[in-house]
Amino acid sequence: MAVTETIATTDLEFARQLGQQLRVDSIRCSTAAASGHPTSSMSAADLIAVLITRYLQYDWSKPKDPNNDHLIYSKGHASPLCYAMFKSVGAITDAEMMTFRKFGSRLQGHPTPAIPWVDVATGSLGQGLPIGVGVALAGQYLDKLPYHVWVLCGDSELAEGSIWEALDKAGHYELSNLTAIWDINRLGQRGETEFGWNLDVYRRRVEAFGCFPIVIDGHDMASIDRAFGEALSNTGKPTVIIAKTIKGKGFSEIENKDGWHGKALPPDMAERAIKELGGIKSLKVKTQKPERTAVPRRL
Repeated sequence: MAVTETIATTDLEFARQLGQQLRVDSIRCSTAAASGHPTSSMSAADLIAVLITRYLQYDWSKPKDPNNDHLIYSKGHASPLCYAMFKSVGAITDAEMMTFRKFGSRLQGHPTPAIPWVDVATGSLGQGLPIGVGVALAGQYLDKLPYHVWVLCGDSELAEGSIWEALDKAGHYELSNLTAIWDINRLGQRGETEFGWNLDVYRRRVEAFGCFPIVIDGHDMASIDRAFGEALSNTGKPTVIIAKTIKGKGFSEIENKDGWHGKALPPDMAERAIKELGGIKSLKVKTQKPERTAVPRRL
């Protein structure tokens, strides 16, 4: 039986429970579609749970509000997580979430701007962060708007040169309104990534491009919370949160196991996973709305 609770909270225990719900819903919709990337969604669920309950400022009823923060899924294949997040904030219903990848559904395999809360399509890896840099540049230098740009990246896409070109420009222009969240779950489509869980390599590279690295356990809610808070208080540099995570986190049969990239769980496994994760819930989050009322500067 689903548990329903609507709450405006900054409590980390609630965020932990929400992370479990995001995992369950990522499994549910991808299994129903017999397609998708649930394990890539599960690794980043705790990061997103803390972000939307405590830091993201967004009015879901007004997606075109120029004061809204921007959240870009550079790892667009984690669309089950994105749509589970939309459900948790009340932007879509559970029924619509379950239409994932079905003919005629707006919930495609990768998020697109056909959905009003999606800024950009990110099916091609390595594109979300460069776009995020452009959005941050516009906010800080052109429009003079106080929004923050959050970009969720996977570790496989860190092999793309476009990621590092983006960091170079972000560091050069001192985009303190930009935070990249790197989901370092170690496993890509063809096995272990180039650096696996060697977070120090990523840290040194981030520093070399003039950005501020924060290395954390991506499943420790308090560490995630501190990292986001530090990112918002950081001035003069963009922040990169380098989070060590586990692919398939929460379901012991597939945690940190190769061969599960881009594969929906069969119904019997999905049933066991949902049980292990605490069952189906319908926790609802009232995300902070932007208190800002700035308007874009006219050139």
